[in-house]
Amino acid sequence: MKVTVVGAGAVGASCAEYIAIKNFASEVVLLDIKEGFAEGKAMDLMQTASLNGFDTKITGVTNDYSKTAGSDVCVITSGIPRKPGMTREELIGINAGIVKTVSSNLIKNSPDTIIIVVSNPMDTMTYLVHKTTGLPKERIIGMGGALDSARFKYRLAEALGAPISDVDGMVIGGHSDKGMVPLINKAVRNSVLVSEFLSEDRMEQVVQDTKVGGATLTGLLGTSAWYAPGAAVSGMVQAIACDTKKIFPCSALLEGEFGLSDLSIGVPCVLGVNGIEKIVEISLTDAEKAKLVESAEGVKKTNGLLEL
Repeated sequence: MKVTVVGAGAVGASCAEYIAIKNFASEVVLLDIKEGFAEGKAMDLMQTASLNGFDTKITGVTNDYSKTAGSDVCVITSGIPRKPGMTREELIGINAGIVKTVSSNLIKNSPDTIIIVVSNPMDTMTYLVHKTTGLPKERIIGMGGALDSARFKYRLAEALGAPISDVDGMVIGGHSDKGMVPLINKAVRNSVLVSEFLSEDRMEQVVQDTKVGGATLTGLLGTSAWYAPGAAVSGMVQAIACDTKKIFPCSALLEGEFGLSDLSIGVPCVLGVNGIEKIVEISLTDAEKAKLVESAEGVKKTNGLLEL
């Protein structure tokens, strides 16, 4: 199993680190356009191998896509990060050009690869890869829902005063502050609905805290977060590499599922060796359906800014 991560910044380096530590890949290639940057990150990470007990080889390269040849999974993190006060949508002009070039170069060297898109605005960048590469739709996946759901579970555990292992929940919809649809009425603590433990007001607070999860961290850090995004990617890559058939909410191209078409948006997906093995059309309440449709309209509006 060979994995390429494009972009050796904080998010890309975290992806490479968590993938390596889980020790399921033979090689991780870290690629960046900045001379020596990926090489330095790779060397630093490899010097943790004996301490962290992994055998994955991490290779850093400067803009040499030939070194990515034969990658089973490619992760695109490149693009400018979101800055305080900046929406994900404002990133589209710059990042679209970057993602289009990167995906083209990756596919030239690894025509059978599965691509995971992290670059923001993530749903629109995922849709862009679908429209410009010609890859089968199951092999293009957007990361957002996996991260948003992890943030949701963090907020649920906080509200419940429970260990995170006791909590489960899912966020669907667009990967944006307004577009997320945390499925609070389906969230559980050890199979018991959280509504058995929390008031309506507290559950609504969890939903709102989840939706601004990225913006909250951007305000605190001065840039986008990286640990949780890296962990979300590594979980998805592991599900593909090990063919676990685990369900993640991912940005997938819809063709009628949930009554939506011609966009990529977060929905529950079974991930395995072929990428998205199945889109799971879970039942939604009328309120949840309405929120998902509203989220889809926002994503399509942003997609309309693309120059395809």
